[in-house]
Amino acid sequence: MKIGILSQNAALYSTSRLVEAAEKRKHQVQVIDPLLCFMDITTQRPTVYYRNRKLDEFDAIIPRIGASVTFYATAVLRQFEMMGVYSLNESVAISRSRDKLRALQLLARKGIGMPVSGFAHSTKMSAELIKLVGGAPLVIKLLEGTQGKGVVLAETQQAAESVIDAFRDLDEYFLVQEFIKEAEGSDIRCFVIGGKVVASMMRKAKPGDFRSNLHRGGTAMDVKLTPEERKTATRAADAMGLNVAGVDILRSKHGPLVIEVNSSPGLEGIEKSTTKDVAQMIIEHIEKKAKKNSTKTKGKG
Repeated sequence: MKIGILSQNAALYSTSRLVEAAEKRKHQVQVIDPLLCFMDITTQRPTVYYRNRKLDEFDAIIPRIGASVTFYATAVLRQFEMMGVYSLNESVAISRSRDKLRALQLLARKGIGMPVSGFAHSTKMSAELIKLVGGAPLVIKLLEGTQGKGVVLAETQQAAESVIDAFRDLDEYFLVQEFIKEAEGSDIRCFVIGGKVVASMMRKAKPGDFRSNLHRGGTAMDVKLTPEERKTATRAADAMGLNVAGVDILRSKHGPLVIEVNSSPGLEGIEKSTTKDVAQMIIEHIEKKAKKNSTKTKGKG
């Protein structure tokens, strides 16, 4: 099987591990920077070129798409889908999960637990928005933020109003969410492949912070999930339409609450904290599922 990995950096842990796992199972692998691709968009013969070479020989594509290049990289992925190439995560599903507001609306429609969340355009509604999520302390998140960036804990009403005003002055869209105090600065990353949780870790924020992201100095350890947490994680991935997802959950007094569904979850933290070969599990999933013209959303935008 010939597998392409859409990634801007072949040296990244996740990308290199996927290459290693694929080659170990005797597959041919090529890492492709999506920003160096260009496309011939026609109804009869859609084509992708990489640098000066036509790419038409892949059996499967693994998208490892950074948030900053989502628009162009998903366009490249969509072109491969139009060519009949199997995509581990489809372009439409990635776009859903990257739009934080849309993702929360989809989770809510499926009845999946999440923190009380509010969204508004006008700063005239700040007090009402704060009241909606139970008052301060509360969390304010930029819609475009990743890895804990653009996430602020406002501990008082005045602080919350000041942050909301500042984000509005910057013309940024943001969510206001209930602060789950009992989570104590920790969350659980559930790694879902093919509708099953294959690995999970608890991430804990460094002292003085409430964001548990490993990129911000958080620590991780293996954790045993409850049946309800497993079900919540798989339902969240399914709601986005993702075959592979990192579902982040908070443990609350009301049960598990989903705070994010990641379409390109990193492998380093989960593999090192659980000692599981997640990269190999991904390749095994592709071996079972990769079939030409099997993209569910082909031709549907």
